[in-house]
Amino acid sequence: MDLALLRTFLAVHRAGSFTRGAALLGLSQPAVTAQIRTLEGRLGRPLFHRGARGVTPTAAGEELARKVAPHLDALTEIAETGLADESADRTVHLAGPPEFTGSRAVPALAPLVEQGLTLRVAYAATEKSLESLSAGHCDLALTTARPRGRPLDATPLCDEELVLVTAPRWLERVGGPAAVQASGPRALDAVPALSVHETMPLMTRYWTAVFDTPLDRSAAVIAPGLRAVLESVTAGAGMAVLPRWLCAAALDAGEVTALLDPPLPPLRTYFLTVRTGTLALPHIARTHDWLLRAAAGW
Repeated sequence: MDLALLRTFLAVHRAGSFTRGAALLGLSQPAVTAQIRTLEGRLGRPLFHRGARGVTPTAAGEELARKVAPHLDALTEIAETGLADESADRTVHLAGPPEFTGSRAVPALAPLVEQGLTLRVAYAATEKSLESLSAGHCDLALTTARPRGRPLDATPLCDEELVLVTAPRWLERVGGPAAVQASGPRALDAVPALSVHETMPLMTRYWTAVFDTPLDRSAAVIAPGLRAVLESVTAGAGMAVLPRWLCAAALDAGEVTALLDPPLPPLRTYFLTVRTGTLALPHIARTHDWLLRAAAGW
C-alpha cells in the first residue's frame, strides 16, 4: 500500500474536508481528490460520504483511520525529529482578540521568536478567528468559545475573572457595593454602560451570572477595544465589565473601583484552538505547548 495515499487519507479524515486536507498537506484539492479515489479503488470500498459542507468517514473509513493513524503518526514523528530544533524557524500565524493576544500571548512567545520563530498575528473576535482557522489562514486561534461542528480541536487555556468597575465618584452616587448588593441592578440604572459592542457580551454575561437576570439596557458608549473602555471608565464615563487582569493596575491605583464583589465572580474561558491534525507539525506543536505552559501563570 502506498504510504502517500494513506497519509492523504488521514489528513482528509482529520480535516473533514478535501480542501482543508489539501491545505494541511500543501497539495491541490484535485490532487487530494484523485488520491482518495485511487485508494478507494484499491480497497474496493468508499471511505468518505461526500456532503456540501465537507466529508464524513464511512464505516470502512473509520476502521482504516483507527488502524493506520498510530503508525503514520509514529513515522511522522520519526521523520520530523530532526526538525525539532528547526521548528522555531517556521512561521506561525496566530489569531485572537486584541487585548488578550497582544498583552499575554504575544509576549509569552518572545523566547521562541528569539530562537528564530516567525510570528504573524491577526486580531479578530472568536467567530472570525474560527473562520480563519477553518480556512487555513491561521495556525492557532485564541477563542472564548469551544468550536462546534468543525474539524477543530480546542484546549482550555485559562480563565479570566470579570469585574464590574466604575470611577469612584459613580460608586459614591449609587451608595457603594452594599447598595448594589441590596438592590441589584436597579441601583445601577443611572450609571451609563460602556462596551466594545452593541450586544454588550461581557455585561450580559455578568448580569446573568451575578444578578440572575437578563440585561435590559443599551450602551451609552461603544469603544473600539477593552482598553479604550477602561480609559473611558477611568475618565468617569460610566461602568463596564472588564477582565480583572486588564484593570488590575487601575484598581490598585484607585482610578477605578469594583461596584460589587460577588462570592462567585463570573469567569470567561479562553481556548487554544487548532485545526485537527496540525499538531503533528513541530512548529505549531511547539508554539501550542509553549502557550499552554505560559498560561499556567495567567
